[in-house]
Amino acid sequence: MKLTILGAGAWGTALARLLQQARNEVTLWGHKPEWLDEIRQTGRNDRFLPGIEVPREVALEPDLARAIACAECIVMAVPSQPYREVARHLADYSGFIASVTKGIEYDTGLTMCGILAETAPKAKCAALSGPTFAIEVARDIPTAIVAASRDLVTADKVQKLFNRPSFRVYTSSDLLGVELGGALKNVIAIATGIGDGLGFGDNSKAALVTRAIVEIRRLGVACGAQAETFTGLSGLGDLMVTCFSKHSRNRGFGERVGRGEKPADIAASMLAVAEGYPTARSAFRLARKHHVGTPVIDEVHAMLYEGKDVAQAVRDLMSRDLKPE
Repeated sequence: MKLTILGAGAWGTALARLLQQARNEVTLWGHKPEWLDEIRQTGRNDRFLPGIEVPREVALEPDLARAIACAECIVMAVPSQPYREVARHLADYSGFIASVTKGIEYDTGLTMCGILAETAPKAKCAALSGPTFAIEVARDIPTAIVAASRDLVTADKVQKLFNRPSFRVYTSSDLLGVELGGALKNVIAIATGIGDGLGFGDNSKAALVTRAIVEIRRLGVACGAQAETFTGLSGLGDLMVTCFSKHSRNRGFGERVGRGEKPADIAASMLAVAEGYPTARSAFRLARKHHVGTPVIDEVHAMLYEGKDVAQAVRDLMSRDLKPE
C-alpha cells in the first residue's frame, strides 16, 4: 500500500519504520528539508529518535503536494498547533487518514479528527491512540494501541494496516472518547511531573492519577464520549504511561515547572512540543463550556498560564471540601 506520513518527528519516524516493515511503500514528509537531508545522509533521525535506523526504502519528501499525490493512506503526525494548516492541503483527498496527534484545538474545542472533518471532508478518518512511546515502538517492544473511527470499516482497515507482531491494534467506535483520552492525559502528566519536581513520592502520584481519570471521564462524557472508553488503552493506559515514564515529555515538562522554571521558557527550549502545554488551555476552556468540574486541570492551567505558585496549587487541591469518593 502507498502510505504517506506527514510529520518527521519521533512518532512519525517510528511509524514509518513500522509500516515499511510490512512492505508498504512509505513516504515521510517533514517541514524542514535540511532535517530530511540529515536522515538521508545518516540513515537515522537522531534529532528525535536517536540510534534508530530509518529503512533506506522510506522515501523522504520535503514537498507536501508531491508527498500526498498518490497516497492511499495518510498518517497525520504533525503537532496539534500547526495541524489545521497542514490539514488544509487535504481538502480534495478521499483516501484513508490515520491521525496520531493528541490535542484539542483552542479556538474550536475540536479534536484532531474534528479538524479533519472540516478540512478533509472526503477522507475516511480514524484516530490511532494509546500508551505508545515512539522509542519503544521503534525498538519493537510489545505495544498495544486502539484505532477509532465512527465508521467501523475504516477502523478495521487501519487496524489491519498497522498491526504487527509487536504492535497490537484494537478497534473502537468511540472516536471522540479515544481522542479526548489521548489529549487530556498530557495535562495530567504535567501535573505529575510538577509533583516530581517538588520531590513528592509514589503516594502522591497514585492519588493524582486516580482522581484525574475521574475528571477526564467526567469531561469526556459531557462532550459526548462513552464512559468506558476512559478505562481502556487510550484513557487509563495512556494516562499511566505518560505520568510515570522517564520517556514522557509532558511529565518532564512538569518536573521543570516544579523546580521553578517558567513554562514559556521550557516550551521554547524543547525541540519537540509537550502537547499538554497548549492542551491545558484548551481543556480548561472546554470544561468551562460544558460546566464540568476539573480541579486538577484547573490548577495546571493556573500554574502554566496564570503564574500561580506550584506549592499553593497543591495546597488548594488538598484543601478542597471533603466529599465521598
